[in-house]
Amino acid sequence: METMKLRSHIGDDGILQIHTPTDFKDKSVEVVLVIQPLPDTSSTTPEKPQYNAWGKPTTKTSIRNAIARMQQLRREVALEKAAIPSMIEEGRRF
Repeated sequence: METMKLRSHIGDDGILQIHTPTDFKDKSVEVVLVIQPLPDTSSTTPEKPQYNAWGKPTTKTSIRNAIARMQQLRREVALEKAAIPSMIEEGRRF
């Protein structure tokens, strides 16, 4: 007995053609057929999970939270434009 797993396509006419690479030629054989539809791979590809630097999976929510936190930090440490020239001058004195 030989077990094979093949992929094939059933045409619009409903006919399934199976081409088997086997040594059985000109013999009667018993065939067991299991039909399982495959997902349409042309439109969807399964995504591999991605992880952040701490090994936690990234999700849309975690990315949104990270962006919101970065924006909050930017507001907390923001400098006034008028203060920058005086800081540069102060830095030149050292």
